[in-house]
Amino acid sequence: MRLVAKNKKAFFNYDIIDIFEAGISLVGSEVKAIREGKISIKESYVDIKDGEVFLHNCHISHYEAANRFNHDPLRDRKLLLHKREIKRLIGKIKQKGLTIIPTKVVINDKGFVKVEISLARGKKIYEKREAIKERDQERDMRAELKRYRRG
Repeated sequence: MRLVAKNKKAFFNYDIIDIFEAGISLVGSEVKAIREGKISIKESYVDIKDGEVFLHNCHISHYEAANRFNHDPLRDRKLLLHKREIKRLIGKIKQKGLTIIPTKVVINDKGFVKVEISLARGKKIYEKREAIKERDQERDMRAELKRYRRG
């Protein structure tokens, strides 16, 4: 599997509860643009309407060689999941405070584009501060170990 895009902010802003891998319905120029890495999932989110799952605000840039047959960069794209997975997501979403966010876009061994979506709960501000504090402590500890080994 080749990682194409990762939503780093998602891991900082949310507690990830469950992870699903979904296919995504794309047109040809979108697939070629994704293979070139021209995709951003930073501001995107997942919504369920009428038993179908859609990815909103995912920006896939134009593919230069597609010319006049290019796609709309911000169109809503359908995610492909099994019916039981969709029902499970609907049941979990009804709980207060849970949302679905895309975390990664990968190209698998067969050449298919897959989106990793996560069921997540938003972190509180104090939890974010703790995460920053832990990250800083870890970085300082690694620096001390590096300095200790040298001298």
